Amino acid sequence: MTVTSLAGTEIDRLMLRHPKGFDLAFDRIRTLLATLGNPHLRLPPVMHVAGTNGKGSIIAFARAILEADGRAVHVHTSPHLVSWHERYRLGRHGQPGRLVEDEVLARAVARAAEANGDAPITVFEILTAVTFLLFSEHPADAALIEVGLGGRFDATNVIERPDVSVVGTISLDHEAYLGDRVELIAAEKAGIFKRGVPAVIGHQTEDVALEVLKAAADRVSAPLLVYGEDFLAYEEHGRLVYQDERGLLDLPTPRLPGRHQLFNAATAIAALRHGGFEPSEAACETGIANADWPGRLQQITSGPLVAAAVPGAELWLDGGHNPGAGVAIAEAIADMEDRVQRPLFLIVGMLNTKDPLGFFKAFGGLVRHVFTVPIASSEAGLDPDDLADAAIEAGLDAEPCDSVEEAIRLVSTNWQSEPVPRFLICGSLYLVGDVLALSGLAPS
Repeated sequence: MTVTSLAGTEIDRLMLRHPKGFDLAFDRIRTLLATLGNPHLRLPPVMHVAGTNGKGSIIAFARAILEADGRAVHVHTSPHLVSWHERYRLGRHGQPGRLVEDEVLARAVARAAEANGDAPITVFEILTAVTFLLFSEHPADAALIEVGLGGRFDATNVIERPDVSVVGTISLDHEAYLGDRVELIAAEKAGIFKRGVPAVIGHQTEDVALEVLKAAADRVSAPLLVYGEDFLAYEEHGRLVYQDERGLLDLPTPRLPGRHQLFNAATAIAALRHGGFEPSEAACETGIANADWPGRLQQITSGPLVAAAVPGAELWLDGGHNPGAGVAIAEAIADMEDRVQRPLFLIVGMLNTKDPLGFFKAFGGLVRHVFTVPIASSEAGLDPDDLADAAIEAGLDAEPCDSVEEAIRLVSTNWQSEPVPRFLICGSLYLVGDVLALSGLAPS
């Protein structure tokens, strides 16, 4: 869901003129950047981050650590949840960065669109050019840049020499663009590795993905750091212990829930320590404790959905939408269940390009019932009837309904037993954005 703004109006104009999807090639973006004076060659030190899952969380940890160290940090992520402005966070010295101001973003979009003229290009490529314009024209100490899709031919990969390249966990996703096997997807993500630039590989659940990533780094002589080999993290006595060749860091556990966030936090620390950013131990401690990333196992505690639920019920929100994300979310929910047992109800909306069966299989034995819902903000939403069929095929009880609020009311209206339910709303970042907007919780 996108709120109306000056920048939103400019981007709406782009969408009327250019395709919204991805066209994985560099000629158009390079031509546009040359017309704009090659702003991608005038960036602060860059951390470039790819991966199927965990990219945003890795960036959130890195940003929090660097800001705790007094650095001004630019951040580019995609997609957004509620507003286009979320994609561009501009750093400020002495205080946390903030989302780009509406007029500043609108001017940058208009400049990029004018420079491109009527030449063929995708909206994402123009918005990537906007990233480089904004980040080159506002002073900062670091730029954290998330890959949009894949890596090798992603528009952000025109960055010729980042300070460190990072690949998070690899899973099946975007098969139409990247291939239908994990090793093919890993090869695309590894395309961000550059000759002589440190390459950090996060926690991998597939050995074949790890081997492809390591081989790719070796081909370009990228100094390599691998989770589980060169660095690692584990929880001990309620603390996060990070370890690499430089020694141990005894840190707080992340405020972001889930075991997978230990891996993401460790990957961020490794990338900063070995990519030349050299954060202090105190900054690592503060950053890990304070890092926040909306829509990733975020608890909703106010708004109309909470009002619709039985008093005391828990509402959790996560944008995970592929099989790997399903496993990570299910593990986090299982950890919650170990601490406080509650009946779990899944409320899921998903795009028609995703693998719902693979996602649902992760929740076997955890879920009492699944409700499938449409996604109001996307025309590409999977029909709730078809989504319910996939959940049933995965061995879960499921039924379609018209909205998240209806699903919550169906459970809550006559609920009379203890403990009260736990709801998990998930399956699409579009759905997450709709829920955040409804709840008055747009990222800021």
